[in-house]
Order: sequence, then structure tokens, then C-alpha cells
Amino acid sequence: MKIIFILFFSLPIVLFSQYKLLSTEGQYQGDKLFIKNPKQVDGFGYCIIKVTVNGDVLPASIQSPNFEVDFSLFNLETGEDVFVVIEHFEGCTPRFLNPEILLPESTFILNEIKMRDNIYLEWSTTNEIGILDYDIEQYKWNHWVSVGQVRGKGRETMNKYSFKVPLHSGINKFRVTQTDNSGKKRISEEIIQESKIQEFSMTPTSVRDDIFFYSGGKKAKTRYEVYDAFGNLLKVGFANHVDCRNIVNGIYYMNYDNKNEKFLKASE
Repeated sequence: MKIIFILFFSLPIVLFSQYKLLSTEGQYQGDKLFIKNPKQVDGFGYCIIKVTVNGDVLPASIQSPNFEVDFSLFNLETGEDVFVVIEHFEGCTPRFLNPEILLPESTFILNEIKMRDNIYLEWSTTNEIGILDYDIEQYKWNHWVSVGQVRGKGRETMNKYSFKVPLHSGINKFRVTQTDNSGKKRISEEIIQESKIQEFSMTPTSVRDDIFFYSGGKKAKTRYEVYDAFGNLLKVGFANHVDCRNIVNGIYYMNYDNKNEKFLKASE
């Protein structure tokens, strides 16, 4: 009786191990998902046992080499979260043919972009389908630099955003961008804000220990980057000085405030 008892309870475990799961997830964008369904290894029947969408079984025939998941059968709204699970036999592997259709696309329409109180970048959009981050970029050091991110709301109706931007001295230029799974960056118009921050300088330009930043005749903090002569980034931070004691002698380049300057590290 003991042997029978063990076999009785081990049987479901053996049967369960013959099945495997394959899944993908994202947000419904209005498109259909296509699935490749190979034959079982013994040649009898197809690999997939069933497909579920957010826990509900797909109410369609899956006994074919290729079939589609029509999300409209589940009354999903555009932008709604989707979790698709394939249950299939061992020894064969089905495949999602176009899983990228569940990834959000950048579709926003910019209605307005402006500065508020000289420090807050604000913008409003419509026609967002799916949630994507907005990158806030500032033009300095001769290129656009990312200074922060804001999570998109993903609504087709009005979306409003605000971000406190870091200002440097002089004229500041900002924009917002968004990049989807295609890798293409969509860019807003630029907005300009003049700062009341006084011009920065750095000293010394031939350094043994530390370089200090000054604004209005006083030490002041600024964002900085230090590069070697080959363009390798060595240091980055926000401070009123840079410790240069741990870099070897040679020529270096300092990005700070809205400037780029060369300096020499010399121990003697």
C-alpha cells in the first residue's frame, strides 16, 4: 500500500512537468499578436495547449501553424496592461512573432511648452497611447544633455507635466524628447530661459591638488565633468571644487556651468 500511495501522488507531478509556459506582456496598442505554433515532436498535433490573456482563455482556434490573438475579444482599452501566457508541450517551442506591438509608441502631440517662475519647465500634450518617459534635455557643453525624466501619463486627452530644471549662468535652452522601441527620438520645440546666475570661472588652470569654481567672486557649486585627452570621462559631480590629486600628470578638459576649458595637471 505504501508503494501505491507514492505512485498515486507522484503521477500529477510527472504529468505537470510535460507542460511549459511562455509569456509576454505590455500595453494594448490596438494591434493583433501573431503566434507561431509548431508541431509536437511526435508529429501528432500542435505544440500549444492553450493561450490566456490576463488570465482569460483565448476563445479562438489555435490548432494551426500560425494564429492570431485578437485583443478586441477581451474588450481591452487602448493602453491597458496585457499579459499573454502560452501553455505548451515539452520538446517544441512556440514563438511570439510580433511582441513589439505590445510596446508603447511615441505619439504625443505637444500643445504647449513654457517656463514658470523662471525655473519650472512645463508642457502639455494630447494623443499619448501607452506610457513612455519624457527626457528633459538642456543644451550645454556644445551638445544636448539629459537633466531628468518624467513618467508619461499615456492619456489621449490632455496631459500636463512640470519639472524643476537646473539653470546655469547666461542663456539656458531646454527641450523634451521621447524615444519608443523603434529607437527614433521625437523632439519638442526648444524653449529659452535667461538666468540671473553670475558667470562662472575656475582656477587654477595648472593644478596640483584642487580646482575651485567661482561665481560673483565667491566659491559656488556647479555641475562638472572631467575628461582626459582621449575623451574618457573621469569625474562627474556637483560641487565648488574638484579634487585632482588622484589623476596623473597631463592635459584634461573640464565641463562646468555652461563652459568647457582645458587645464593641466602637474605635480611639480
